[in-house]
Amino acid sequence: MKTKILIVLLVVTGSLYSQNFQGKAIYKTHRKMDMKMDGPGMSDKMKDQMKAQMKKQFQKTFTLHFTKTTSVYKQEKKLSAPVTTTNNGMRVMVMGGGGGSDVFYKNIKENRYVNKTEIMGKRFLIKDKLPSFDWKLTGETKNIGIYTCYKANYTREVDQMMMKVDEKGKMKESKVKKEIVITAWYTPKIAVNNGPSNYTGLPGLILEINEGNLTIVCSEIIMNSSEKGEIKEPKKGKVVTQEKFKKIMDKKTKEMMEQFRSRKGKKGNNIEIKIGG
Repeated sequence: MKTKILIVLLVVTGSLYSQNFQGKAIYKTHRKMDMKMDGPGMSDKMKDQMKAQMKKQFQKTFTLHFTKTTSVYKQEKKLSAPVTTTNNGMRVMVMGGGGGSDVFYKNIKENRYVNKTEIMGKRFLIKDKLPSFDWKLTGETKNIGIYTCYKANYTREVDQMMMKVDEKGKMKESKVKKEIVITAWYTPKIAVNNGPSNYTGLPGLILEINEGNLTIVCSEIIMNSSEKGEIKEPKKGKVVTQEKFKKIMDKKTKEMMEQFRSRKGKKGNNIEIKIGG
């Protein structure tokens, strides 16, 4: 009789732990930048100063609140300035920046995500299925903090858009295929099929991602804290698929570049910075 009672208590305790299971992971990101600067009267000192400013702009902090089946990933609020002006009046345009208003919600159980994001003040809800990553487990290990992590790789092919302006000032677009290797480091000690951004599909929480020139590294993990983070699915915004949103982004990017080119033609005192990857 005692044995039966003990088994029941263990089952109940395990069930309660599963229901209350929640974690918080802090991620730091940085991006190696292949900068191409073009502007009149730019000294090497000015270029170095601007590179330092841009490097700082792309160092971001994100928080992932997660349970066994759901999560919310969002950036600490930070002002974004895609167009700035230097002390000598030169205008600087940065392609590839981002704001801190995005919320990325994942429902692992239902294999879907909702990404709340904004373009020029207009809010969108990107709703789609979670991407499938064909991870290759390597067996290689390393420590991140107190956690032993295992390495996995995934290779994918992407279309990279290249834009050039011809002698007549017209924008020309070309598409180049590029192969990207994504490396993930995950820890089975935290047995959730989750990670930063849209990354999933490994038998443990992903603590580090290396994709092209982007690196995402976990700096802190808090498990089952008395203060629970709010994990809510975003509801407000124009609903689109990921494919539809990409088309909208491509169109807006072209419009911005055309506007910038026209201002450059009028004032002749602009600098364009292209950040690869």
